[in-house]
Amino acid sequence: MKQATEKSGLIRLDPADNVAVATKPLKRGDAIEMGGQTLVVAHDIPAGHKIAVSGAQVGESIVKYGQPIGLVTNEIRPGEHVHTQNLTDHHVVSDDLSEINPPPSPERILRTFNGFCRPDGRVGTRNYVAVVSTVNCSATVCHQVVSRFHKERMQRWPNVDGVFAVTHTTGCALEYNGLKHRMLGRVLAGYAQHPNVGGCLVVGLGCEQTTGGYLQQHHGVVSLHAPDGTQLTRDGGIPMLTMQTEGGTRQTIEKADALLEQVLDRANQVERETVDASHLSLAVECGGSDGYSGLTANPAVGVVSDRIVACGGLSVISETTELYGAEQLLVRRSRSKDVARKLLDRIEWWKEYVGRYGGQIDNNPSVGNKAGGLTTITEKSLGAVSKSGGTALEEVFEYGEKMDARGLVVMDSPGFDPASVTGKVAGGANLVMFTTGRGSCYGCKPTPVIKIATNTDLFERMREDMDLNAGTVLEGRELQSVGDDFFEFALRVASGQQTCSEMQGFGDHEFVPWTVGPTV
Repeated sequence: MKQATEKSGLIRLDPADNVAVATKPLKRGDAIEMGGQTLVVAHDIPAGHKIAVSGAQVGESIVKYGQPIGLVTNEIRPGEHVHTQNLTDHHVVSDDLSEINPPPSPERILRTFNGFCRPDGRVGTRNYVAVVSTVNCSATVCHQVVSRFHKERMQRWPNVDGVFAVTHTTGCALEYNGLKHRMLGRVLAGYAQHPNVGGCLVVGLGCEQTTGGYLQQHHGVVSLHAPDGTQLTRDGGIPMLTMQTEGGTRQTIEKADALLEQVLDRANQVERETVDASHLSLAVECGGSDGYSGLTANPAVGVVSDRIVACGGLSVISETTELYGAEQLLVRRSRSKDVARKLLDRIEWWKEYVGRYGGQIDNNPSVGNKAGGLTTITEKSLGAVSKSGGTALEEVFEYGEKMDARGLVVMDSPGFDPASVTGKVAGGANLVMFTTGRGSCYGCKPTPVIKIATNTDLFERMREDMDLNAGTVLEGRELQSVGDDFFEFALRVASGQQTCSEMQGFGDHEFVPWTVGPTV
């Protein structure tokens, strides 16, 4: 990537590009020297938006990142603003698998962090206790139970990061063991058995479809993470309460309080120890993206992804609707044709699913994305996919599925950030890196979220919410160096350093499972 200078105020990402990105607001009439030519700015152009470097006729392609991002709808002259008024998406998914050429595995690097070792061999970056609601009917009870374990009381268990509730809006009125039911069960089980969860209590109403028994029978929710691998209860499972059996809300809350003390006593026995960084499972996410996302924060996170894969760990990218338009880049990097086909099948599923409701998969960029300079889904996706770095794509997982792989993987999910992260955490992600250009206040329990600003203005404006600043790339820092610094920060967070969202106590209400299908 060519570096920007304050003198030019433009970045041209690839020699083939016929647009450049403004690194500062451009005024009509400004004369800018670029590539041996003088561009005269035809209109005021906001920072992060595109300016035409050369002319383009109707029906011709606009090229950014060296890739077509859409077709011209009105003639464009050099110096003009390129955006929704003259550019539209025209992406066609190709099923050509002939160009698959996965890169070689990276040279192994040895790094460590201090984590919580679990009996199943996984390692947590945090040590929480979860109170899981099987159905919305028990959500308030779960929150009231958690509210009893305030900061002062939790001082009894110094090795536990906190108690949090896992509540949601469904759990009943769905087909038993149908798609919607299975997806919810996977996600609830994923949180109950997460490596960052040292103990769990399940609370239900008693007559719902997603009972504790269903989680036991279909999703293996049977054991408590304890240092010696022993069980807490006589029946060999996570303690489970139903409000109908216990005699109502008050009795359930009182019994849950007593049980949680036992769970906390067990969880508190675990202490951090030095482990190999191969135990890291990184979820990469972007939200509130802008025109800088694909230039700064996303590729810097891609450097971190490559580092973690080189350590023997896992990196997962999701938001399938925001891979559309750039999916062929991942197809080419797929380990096998079977992996590539899985990804293309998910793209086709989404096209059919969205079309069923009268929508289009290419109608993804939000109002905020467009205000930040992103015009088409292809442009947005080309920037988003850079979070995946450059290693081979090893596997494609369904939403919330346990990720039993190493290396770079894709998890199918919608583009809605809370739902996307919820699925990846349910799959086992023990660390999240979240890039944003417009601003995000997202937090998550039980997994720490590192939020990265794409530009210095955002970093300074939302300083209490942003952990890292990728805007230094626009100021001349090498992308690789920025990514290396981000990797070191990620290791410190994995070892216990709190993120901005953790310091503010965020993450209690961001559990948003994606469920597909009717409520009956």
